[in-house]
Amino acid sequence: MSPSRGPWLGRIHALTILLSAFLLFQVQPLLSKWILPWFGGGPAVWTTCVLFFQTALFAGYAYAHVSERCLPVRVGIAVHLALILAAAWLLPIAPGDRWKPEGSGDPTGRILLLLTVTVGAPYVLLSSTGPLVQAWFARAYPDRSPYRLYALSNVGSLAALLTYPFVVEPLWGLRTQSTAWMGMFLAFAVLYAAGAISVAGIGRAEVTGGATDEPAPSRRRKALWIILPAFASGMLLATTQQLCQDVAVIPFLWILPLAVYLVSFILAFDRPGWYSPRIIAPCTAALVLAAAILFVVQPARLWLIALGILVTLAALFGLCMLCHGELARLKPASRHLTSYYLAISGGGALGGLFVALVAPQVFSTFLEWKVGMGIAYVAAWARFAGLFRGRIRAHLNVAAVLFVVAILGLAFIGAFFGSYRARLDVARNFYGVVAVEDNRGAHDMVNGRILHGRQFMQESLRKRPTTYYVEASGIGRLMTFFRERKDLRVGVVGLGAGSLAVYGKFPSQSFRFYEINPDVERMARKHFLYLQDCPARVEVVIGDARRSMEHEAPQRFHVLALDAFSGDAIPTHLLTTEAMGIYLRHLEPDGVIAIHISNRSLDLAPLVRGVSRQSGLGTIDIDFTNADGVVSAPSRWILCTRSEAAMRELGGFATKSDDSRETVWTDDRSDLFSVLKRR
Repeated sequence: MSPSRGPWLGRIHALTILLSAFLLFQVQPLLSKWILPWFGGGPAVWTTCVLFFQTALFAGYAYAHVSERCLPVRVGIAVHLALILAAAWLLPIAPGDRWKPEGSGDPTGRILLLLTVTVGAPYVLLSSTGPLVQAWFARAYPDRSPYRLYALSNVGSLAALLTYPFVVEPLWGLRTQSTAWMGMFLAFAVLYAAGAISVAGIGRAEVTGGATDEPAPSRRRKALWIILPAFASGMLLATTQQLCQDVAVIPFLWILPLAVYLVSFILAFDRPGWYSPRIIAPCTAALVLAAAILFVVQPARLWLIALGILVTLAALFGLCMLCHGELARLKPASRHLTSYYLAISGGGALGGLFVALVAPQVFSTFLEWKVGMGIAYVAAWARFAGLFRGRIRAHLNVAAVLFVVAILGLAFIGAFFGSYRARLDVARNFYGVVAVEDNRGAHDMVNGRILHGRQFMQESLRKRPTTYYVEASGIGRLMTFFRERKDLRVGVVGLGAGSLAVYGKFPSQSFRFYEINPDVERMARKHFLYLQDCPARVEVVIGDARRSMEHEAPQRFHVLALDAFSGDAIPTHLLTTEAMGIYLRHLEPDGVIAIHISNRSLDLAPLVRGVSRQSGLGTIDIDFTNADGVVSAPSRWILCTRSEAAMRELGGFATKSDDSRETVWTDDRSDLFSVLKRR
């Protein structure tokens, strides 16, 4: 090391990379959560956001590659500093209300444009920091490898992800987070300028980059630089989508898979010895098989659900370690550093592009996750066999046993691809996957693993309320309370199969359903008869319920039922104090808001109690558990009202509980930990 380039310069470079990575991964959950309520609150919002961030990362790496290859050192540094100042002028990052959608079409393009305008410039510049500063480091310290700085950048990314749900999200609102991010970006600009000025006089000719006679990377090697990160990135998004469908679309569950993904990068690039394919390959195969088994079993107990999530994340970690470990093994000399990172980011963007844009057009379900798990299983066994090919040839009996084990596992995973009942219809769009299944004389509407309506097709049974809507359920008690009212007006957020229309009795009554997914209305009218058989006036409004109600004149509902879950996920924007204010504008003084809070993983009762009390409403918690599983299903509804008559008449059906906890969500602040089930 040159005495003129003491350790302080390396520390500035390290701190710059650390802070830039922290900012990159803090802004992802911040902006995604900000716009989540505007576009339906489903998993595809996060998937689309990740696609943008991966593409912007690729753009940043491409810019870094061109800058290093084509521009003189001083010119490149001057241009970059000028661009950082221009990006700082555009701060703070705060999407305006003008970006909120007006229609009900696919909003993917609008989300990508919104993010480009709001955060595109600073994000691309932050993305370019890693490869540029590592190139500077290689020039300043030619005897040291710059690749450990890549691991350090992933440490910064991981720190951002872990602090967001545990510290940032619970303590600060979105606008405060935006202001803090702006302050840190300005601090980054100062650090970057200090490092840039210090290396401006160091020419590229000083970089040895390793052995001078090392050949240029082959085409096969370069192809692997793209293929390996593409598969890992695609599986990251597919796994996130699968988890969010079954639990909740909240940053905590976006962050878990992304954290696993980043840890694999850190381990693979920090120390080569931490990647041992002899251990990781068979463990990955076993974890993929275990994840498939738990998915097929579909456990109902909370600890088994948690185990399924952990095993799925462990399988993701294993396959990411295989991809990133091999990627680190294939890293080139320092002089090819920017092209190497450009290929990695390009592969990541391709994986995101496939899951976010191509897969919804090709597959009618989340098949990409299952296919990816199958590929990971085969690849893990192939890598294991390749490592021990000499011993396998020498011990054919052992090879035969391993082959049989691998084939049996693959056969199970193949069967797990088709583990469905007879499907009458299935559709996938931006808002999720909805299917209608034939269930021995009944039609079931399912979303993810969750039943969203059942109707028996026999003439004698088809007008009977079923599942969560039977007369003994909370909503059933409420509808019976109002049923004889000839001017009854009912609003329902979430159409499902149209089950609540079974309570219509007179032509003078009205049922107004709000449904964001147009395929749900098509299936409800094609495969179910609730809407057709209802003697009351029935309307279906397509679009996000909250956005629709914001623009409507008061509807004067006597009953407003919230049942808009996608899979087992929660559209969080429907359960905030601001949302409650919108509902009350449409509610009659003696009306009742009924909120369906059945959930395997989350306890929404404290949230509904807190938001209701803040709005001046009393609550009645009716937990119906005496279900037969065929006609009726367990359900928990909370009824919120100011009506003393409703409190008196329906309070007798309330479930007794010592739990009096309350929590409140707003559009600016909400966090998953406040509603996690404790047992």
